[in-house]
Amino acid sequence: MHNRTVRTETARELDAYSIVDMPIPVPGPGEVRLRVAACGVGHVDALHATGRYQATATVPFVPGVEVAGTVDALGDGVDSVCVGDRVLVLVSVQSGFADFTIAPAPHLAKLPDAMSFAQAASIRVNALTALYALKNRGGAGSNDTVLVFGAAGGVGSAAVTVANILGARAIAVASTQEKRDFALGLGAAGAVDTDPDDWRQRMVEACGGTGPDIIFDPVCGLLFEPAFRSISWGGRHLVIGFVGGEIPRLKANLPLLKGAALVGVDIRNFNLREPDKAEVNRNLLRQWIADGSFPPPPVEEFPLERFRDALEHAGSGIGLGKTVLTMDRTTMDAPKYNTT
Repeated sequence: MHNRTVRTETARELDAYSIVDMPIPVPGPGEVRLRVAACGVGHVDALHATGRYQATATVPFVPGVEVAGTVDALGDGVDSVCVGDRVLVLVSVQSGFADFTIAPAPHLAKLPDAMSFAQAASIRVNALTALYALKNRGGAGSNDTVLVFGAAGGVGSAAVTVANILGARAIAVASTQEKRDFALGLGAAGAVDTDPDDWRQRMVEACGGTGPDIIFDPVCGLLFEPAFRSISWGGRHLVIGFVGGEIPRLKANLPLLKGAALVGVDIRNFNLREPDKAEVNRNLLRQWIADGSFPPPPVEEFPLERFRDALEHAGSGIGLGKTVLTMDRTTMDAPKYNTT
């Protein structure tokens, strides 16, 4: 067997990555070896792979943390899973762009039979980010309207789904009609474009005549301040990331006048600093996956040989849903759009 692995010695530019044949890893006590079938690729992965993320990559570097695959070997003391089980997991050290990787057995979640590996690899990071944002930081409930920026992207589409599960009403913000239709198909109750001219009026209309209670914002672009100016009394503007480019500023009197809060959402530090609460969320997501509450999300697939294209696509903001790298050896000329 071979262990094809995407690897770099610099983690600065995509041209420095190559597929190399690495030793097949051996699981230690409490660990399992996974034969990787698919690995999620998000905007953060694209930043991390090219040295633009806030946490510097340790080299040599292998991208990918969001893995779905089959249990291939068990370390000592592992009895919670069996060889052949279909699972998903977040690996603690980036190693998902490979045929094989190692993961702690307690972190594995078994997959429903109806969920493909590609769909599974698209869920964990985005869903847990959206869940932490909306439940822990935003306190979303049945009386809330949630305005979701980037609603056709990976984390935005997950926010639409999580908002619905929590009983809130999601309103999508997206730049094209195709993206807005995509978000509506995921369960958004309404949608609005991103044209800044008279945008606040159209957004309020989409929200039912009043401003949103919660703003889920992984973009933080030109509409950041207009959105906050429209937020309802006591609202929460959740800052997820800065896909929009330059980091915006907000006048300090606006939170005062609105009785509103600007709330940071950092899933990485949440996992590190509040592990017990993070595990509660992981267990809740496992329950949602098992009982079908969290439906399989649409994905765009790239084969391992096209890892550069996958990273560029994930970082571009043009895709629908989540980008996923698959480990089969089929080379495709275009991403495969999978909604099954």
